[in-house]
Amino acid sequence: MSPKNEKDIDDPQKVKLGRPSNAEIMPDAGKIHLDPAQPWGRGLMKDVRSTLFTHFKEEMTNFNQRTVAVSLLMFITVIAPTLTFGAIYGSSTEFHIGAVETIIATAWTGVFSSLFSGMPMCIVGSTGPVLIMTSVIYDLSKDIGVPFPQFYAWVSVCWMFVYTTVTAFFDLTRYVKLATRFTDDIFALLIVSIFILNAVGSPFRPVGLLRYFDPAKIVHVELKEEVGAPEEYSYVKTALLSILIGFAMTGTIFAVRSLKTCPFLCSQKVRDSFHDFAVTIAVIVWSSVKHLGFPSIETEQLKVPDAFEPTTYACCTANCTTYWPDDCPDATAPFGTRSWFAKMLDLDGHENAIFIAAGPAILSFLLFYLDNGITWHLIYSPQNNLKHGDSYNWDLFLNGLCNLINGILGLPWLVASTVPCMVHINKLAEKDMDGKVLNVQETRLTYLFSHLLVGLSLLFLPAMKQIPMPVLLGVFLFMGLSSLGGIDFWKRVLMFFQQPSLYAKTPATKYMKASRIHMYTVMQIIFFCGVFVVQNIKAIAIAFPFMTLMCIPGRLWLLPKFFEGWELMLLDGEAEEIEEWIEKKERAVNDLHMDEEDGI
Repeated sequence: MSPKNEKDIDDPQKVKLGRPSNAEIMPDAGKIHLDPAQPWGRGLMKDVRSTLFTHFKEEMTNFNQRTVAVSLLMFITVIAPTLTFGAIYGSSTEFHIGAVETIIATAWTGVFSSLFSGMPMCIVGSTGPVLIMTSVIYDLSKDIGVPFPQFYAWVSVCWMFVYTTVTAFFDLTRYVKLATRFTDDIFALLIVSIFILNAVGSPFRPVGLLRYFDPAKIVHVELKEEVGAPEEYSYVKTALLSILIGFAMTGTIFAVRSLKTCPFLCSQKVRDSFHDFAVTIAVIVWSSVKHLGFPSIETEQLKVPDAFEPTTYACCTANCTTYWPDDCPDATAPFGTRSWFAKMLDLDGHENAIFIAAGPAILSFLLFYLDNGITWHLIYSPQNNLKHGDSYNWDLFLNGLCNLINGILGLPWLVASTVPCMVHINKLAEKDMDGKVLNVQETRLTYLFSHLLVGLSLLFLPAMKQIPMPVLLGVFLFMGLSSLGGIDFWKRVLMFFQQPSLYAKTPATKYMKASRIHMYTVMQIIFFCGVFVVQNIKAIAIAFPFMTLMCIPGRLWLLPKFFEGWELMLLDGEAEEIEEWIEKKERAVNDLHMDEEDGI
């Protein structure tokens, strides 16, 4: 049946004769329905009973060979962005937070969440939006003259934890389920864009491979001092080698992963092993190329202390509000490093900072609410065929508790990390030839084992310092690029440049006009650009969680003014709803053709 004939049912003349239009096939198509409220802790307890108390034993005992393979893969998937984010945190916060803090936070929060969360398929980690929010809080602390560790702790303890607890207690997490793929895809593409920009070279921050061509980049000053003979140091050579390693690293990962479907090597098991360990192989290869092939050219290395201690600069005095040697050049040696615990009452006379912290805490909470909620929504969507249920309230409360502790210790905040979550569920899923998920091994063990390995990596800090930063930036670029293909928004952007007859076969392209699909994509681009611009303009970056939140009412109330319900359903509805509509549509089309053949 041709697409033209399938759309004949919307012919005005045939509608007039009593045939149902697309809108009449399912009058409620495209409408978002909210679950009944369960306030006063009822939703919280329901989450615990239906997930943790019901499935814990099964999820902790379903050990098999796949558990080992996925645990090792998730360790690589988690440790690479953990180290890279640690380095970027260092440059964004002047090393108040660095690689060691990021590893500790990821390890302990991951282990804790694997044992007590209700949704163990969702992996916590550092994310670009949280990194940006932390950078904004750091800049704000400097502007008001309050030490960052203390201000950061007050944001975490006195305010943000209260917000997350109240939200979970009154079942306000149910509102995040109003998000559809319209909002999900905008947020997913935002995160992927952060991965790619921070790897290639951000026009907004001094990070990325192309930024090595900036002679004023601070790393060149540091490397010049390490060389000992400044006149022999060439920032151009460093930049060229860094770019070569970074992009070659990304290309190598893709090439090794492609071996899974090639006819070479002795067996499918070997090809699968190369695919699973592609990132590890590439890290070893290009770290070796740097140290063995180009030992005389300096490149930026991961900034990791020689010992298990805070990454921050050494302190001039006991209160650690000034840093050696920048703030005390006359001192021959530092007093020591900062305490692991923030001295929350030492606010340099700015006690009003306790109340000022409530402002950025609201925006940080909105970010936690959306970053967690949208990722949970993506992973626990019906199309992934998960059977153990979700627990938005309980997991938000746990996330707030973990980040309260991280704030006191000066560790980075962690939330559900979209890309590792997608990798996790895909590797534990059984799929048919069309890519449809048949079943998923829902286990806590892969989450637990992978984050125990992250914690054990602290025993090898000196070895980790040998990893060149361009290698990690190459991993970052790979994770961003490899995630683009799973975002429907990105696929529809590419449709602007494709031949219409070669569009991918989807329900939307089959039943909708291309102009309508493009119109929807343009509106999604407008919302994305609004969030992206606000996020990257320093003066207003603190408001970007609010901008992301606005995507939900935009979809609920603005888009229905431009699109019919059935069109919105085909573009961002759930798979079951789309299948039901298609079945009714085809039945109506067949009835129409039968009537025409009978001469009606």
